[in-house]
Amino acid sequence: MNHLSYRVEHVTLYEYATPVTLSQQMLHLTPRPLPWQQCETHALALEPQAAEYVEREDFFGNRIVQFAVRTAHTELRVSADSTVHLRARWEGLEVESSPAWESVRERLHDVTRPPLLDPSQYLFESPHVELAPALTRYAAKSFPAQRPLLAGARDLMQRVYRDFEFDAEATTVATPLAEVMALKRGVCQDFAHLMIGCLRALGLSARYVSGYILTEPPPGLPRLAGADASHAWVSVFCPQSGWVDFDPTNKLLPDLEHITVAWGRDFSDVTPMRGVILGGGGEQELDVSVTVTPLGVANHAARDDSDQPLP
Repeated sequence: MNHLSYRVEHVTLYEYATPVTLSQQMLHLTPRPLPWQQCETHALALEPQAAEYVEREDFFGNRIVQFAVRTAHTELRVSADSTVHLRARWEGLEVESSPAWESVRERLHDVTRPPLLDPSQYLFESPHVELAPALTRYAAKSFPAQRPLLAGARDLMQRVYRDFEFDAEATTVATPLAEVMALKRGVCQDFAHLMIGCLRALGLSARYVSGYILTEPPPGLPRLAGADASHAWVSVFCPQSGWVDFDPTNKLLPDLEHITVAWGRDFSDVTPMRGVILGGGGEQELDVSVTVTPLGVANHAARDDSDQPLP
């Protein structure tokens, strides 16, 4: 069985113009335990040390940490160090034999049958995914009548990859989805929100997945510490197969190079680090460094921008 292990180092550093006397933060930095993913070790280091520290699960089952620093400080450093083991998970997935997308939509919205509680919470608008007719029109090209659900989702993923350009300077966390569609550019977070919005606009269930992805250095150059980044992709509910992941930024089904940390309705549910501070002078600098290091490799397919057939 194909498998792969990683070490993930995620360091967040805030620097403030004047001392912060209170910092309360919530973290989504712990990889989820999943049938295809085992988080073997996870350690969190805080500087300064926290006066209050709580670990728990959020509404979506993600592992979170909440802490408070009450010591005056001009820097806050949060370092998460994890080792994760993955195994291949899409063997036997038959995209073309998945049920017709209309039948899945009908089942999700059938009030005469017991509700599918988990998928149902990912059917509607959320803070970063505002539904609009433009999303329905864009999605409709990938979902003609009676097309298998997963085949339609795969086609939608490929179209987002072709139609939208990756541009780290084009958007921010606050950029509305309508503006992303007009710009035709953005980052992984934008493309995940776009694909989720298209699927929900058709009455289908889709959730936002956050995590990490292995990036490859240019040929002949070493892997650089801190050069990786957090990543985001989409998961689509199919009654026959459960939740199936799609990565519109890279045009592939996430597998041995994607490490899952958390999922929710959109980015607002799974922000890696979010909180409030007292003080700081109104100015702060943020530096985030992520390093994903392979620890053990078996046979697996590298990411490819070509038009090779997907499962």
